[in-house]
Order: sequence, then structure tokens, then C-alpha cells
Amino acid sequence: MVNNNNLLDIKSVRYKDKLLLPGTADGALIGGVDEAGRGSVIGPLVVAGISIEKNGISQLLKLGIRDSKKLTPTARANFFGNILQLANSFYVSKIQCHEVDSYVFFNGLNELEAIGMAEVINNIRAARVYVDACDINLERYKNSIKKYLWTPKPKIYCVHHADCSNVVVSAASIVAKIVRDNEVQRIRNIYHDIGSGYPSDKKTMFFIKKWVTRYKAAPHFARKSWRPLRIMLESESSKESIGLINCAY
Repeated sequence: MVNNNNLLDIKSVRYKDKLLLPGTADGALIGGVDEAGRGSVIGPLVVAGISIEKNGISQLLKLGIRDSKKLTPTARANFFGNILQLANSFYVSKIQCHEVDSYVFFNGLNELEAIGMAEVINNIRAARVYVDACDINLERYKNSIKKYLWTPKPKIYCVHHADCSNVVVSAASIVAKIVRDNEVQRIRNIYHDIGSGYPSDKKTMFFIKKWVTRYKAAPHFARKSWRPLRIMLESESSKESIGLINCAY
């Protein structure tokens, strides 16, 4: 959880679904958009974007901003404050588990992420926007995003691993990661040993298993569409059915 006096008030990011800082119509603004939590089984999918002037980009480079996954939590927290000071605007969209489920059940996760990306792009007031693309087909993903853009539409550049190659996207990845981590921490403060929230984490899956065994349902802050959780729910449902059959005899 972030605890840094140099940060702008992170509570406004934590407790509001979206946050928009004052921006500018300056056509020189460059945008970057990335997500955090796409593969998680617990907590929201967070999409974040920033817009920044060209001279601000050089400042990001001087600070050593890079992909959030390559940074320690302390480094991310420090950079978060720097990014908010340098950015002309930033916007965060949190997509909750039930929303993720509603798209994943129809193989539409990429489309949902494109909707989130477009929402962010619509609010960061940039003339050019670089996006970390999740789709193997870059043109298809760009067209998916463009369907949901307002006018005037900025120039969109979809790039694989843009969080590693583009410093503005790297900055957006840090914002997304900070917000996502704080959302997970809110859940952890209530339910304690939930682990990282990812299905590869044994502690996370042990927590979910205990919950499903006890309540015969998924936690409201977990994604029922994720295969490991689906299997647990189906297993519990089968046990209940067998129990009912046995009771009948």
C-alpha cells in the first residue's frame, strides 16, 4: 500500500472510479495508456492514462521512469508523485469483477479492455496516444478502441510491450499499478490473507478455495469467469447435487 507524503492525495484515486485532473487542449500533448490486473482473479482491472507535453517527456526519461513491473513498490510510489506533478492530465478507469466476468464468458476480454482504453483516451486530451496492446493483431485492437472514441479523435498507436518501449506508457503503467495495488490492499484489509490476487499465487487460491467451500459461492471481489475458480464452483455444485441424490435415497 502506498504511503508517501510526496504523493498527491491518493485517496481520491482509491475511492473514486474515475479521476480527471485539469487538462489542456494543447495539440502537443502526448498520451500513454496501460492496464494493471488483467490476469488477476481478485480485484479490478485498472486502466490508466496520462497526457504530457514534450518537455515533460524528457523529464520522465531523466527520472528513470520505466515499466512498473520492473520497479519495487517504493520506487513506484516515488515515481507516482513525480508523474502526477509532470502530467497535464490523467484518468483512471476501474473495471470491477462482475464486469470482467460478463465479457470473459463471451470471450470478450480484449473488447472490454478496448472500451476501458477508449474511456481513458477520451479524457486525457492528447493529440497522439500510445497504447500497450493486448491483442496480437494491432490493427484490430486499434479499430476496437476507435469505435468508442469521441470526436475529435486522437491519433492512436497500438504497440506490443509499449510499457517497456515508451516512457509515457511506462508512466501510465505505474499509475495503473499503484491504483490496482491500493484496491487489492483495501480487500486485504478486510479479508486478510488473500495473497497477491493472481491465480499463480498459492495463498490466493487457498483463500478462494476456503471461501468457496464455506459459502458455496465465489467472493464478490473475485472473477467467477477465471478457469480455476470456475472449476472450484463446479466441484462444489457437483458435491451438492450428489448430496441431494443421497438424501433422496
